[in-house]
Amino acid sequence: MGTSLQVVEQLSPGRNVDAYVQSVSTIPILTAEEERELAERLHYQSDLEAARQLVMSHLRFVVHIARSYSGYGLPLGDLIQEGNVGLMKAVKRFDPTMGVRLVSFAVHWIKAEMHEFILRNWRIVKIATTKAQRKLFFNLRSQKKGLGWMNNDEVKAIADDLGVDAKTVRQMEGRLASSDTAFDAPVDTDEDSAWQAPAAYLEDMSADPAAQLEASDWEESSQKALMDAISVLDERSRDILMQRWLSEEKATLHDLAAKYGVSAERIRQLEKNAMNKIKVAMSA
Repeated sequence: MGTSLQVVEQLSPGRNVDAYVQSVSTIPILTAEEERELAERLHYQSDLEAARQLVMSHLRFVVHIARSYSGYGLPLGDLIQEGNVGLMKAVKRFDPTMGVRLVSFAVHWIKAEMHEFILRNWRIVKIATTKAQRKLFFNLRSQKKGLGWMNNDEVKAIADDLGVDAKTVRQMEGRLASSDTAFDAPVDTDEDSAWQAPAAYLEDMSADPAAQLEASDWEESSQKALMDAISVLDERSRDILMQRWLSEEKATLHDLAAKYGVSAERIRQLEKNAMNKIKVAMSA
């Protein structure tokens, strides 16, 4: 799969997504016979050129799927990049003896990569933490008929269709409809309006000063352990993590790829390796 990976990286969306979409739309679609021949060459002979052609001919399909997730407010280029990873995984695993077209097989892998990306990035506070919630999260957004709240009949229909109870559907609908609210009042807020901020009237009746001090010490210790773990990384890996996760204006894979003169996929690999090293260091 090395050759196909290089080609996808060369056509990576980057900053000019429109140019990328236009480029992949000019790549011919394979006929069923051509696809089967290429798949057999890959499956039985490990022909990387066949893998390249299979990947290239389906890049436009990834773009089509990525556009269906535009409502989450995430960069289309990043969605396409994740979808391309899923496409390559599908091509690698595709068995021509299954009797189905590659596009039917690949859709699962493409969407799986996009789903994980969306759930990691759509909100800081995750709204879907279990497999059932993730399924409901994506299906509920597509099945809702409008922007308003659903009536009981609509809730029951979706609950029956997805195999969950109505209460779960209502809970997820509330999560999707919620918005982030600042706890503290803005800096330039006058005294007469400051009381409207949650920090002015919310009180945690269960607060324990001793527990708070202990938690503060633990957090300080954890932060020190994290910084110590980061310090053992090489300069490039350290910068990638800082830019991707610890900076106020987080950099994209393509920003860092341009900075270091490598592909976005290579940046993603370096980021993953660095995260694994940090986990090992902090658990030691």
